[in-house]
Amino acid sequence: VSCHMSNTALTAVLRLVQVEAAIQGQFAGALASLHGLALNEILLLMNLEGAPLGRMRRVDLAAALAISQSSVTRMAIPLEKIGLVARDADPRDGRVAYVVLTGAGRERTRDARITLADLSSSVFSEKFSSSEVKTLAALLGRLSFLGPRVQ
Repeated sequence: VSCHMSNTALTAVLRLVQVEAAIQGQFAGALASLHGLALNEILLLMNLEGAPLGRMRRVDLAAALAISQSSVTRMAIPLEKIGLVARDADPRDGRVAYVVLTGAGRERTRDARITLADLSSSVFSEKFSSSEVKTLAALLGRLSFLGPRVQ
């Protein structure tokens, strides 16, 4: 790898990190005020929404969100207390527990997805054409080997 390529690659990674932090900050207030949830909590709910039977094992949620199992547990407990998720034991293996999306959780996820779509559009609307956003999404999708894949 040439020195120029590695400097360009470093610049690209640093910009991705900066943009991710800015997006997290921009989205945090809106999501908290409108839905009472953090972005990571909404991502957890969205993963459950897309899972068969609306349920996933903690280990699978951790992998999907690129966080630890203990972080999933810390996120799931308050979501369970407010009725957005429930805990379900595997009848065949008592050691396995599922996090299950409730009806209220499905409704909150649907509403939050609309907010996320609006917020996401606002990130790009003034600086990029829809074609450029599509290209960017495809390019970033090629980095999916680094972590969970967003559908």
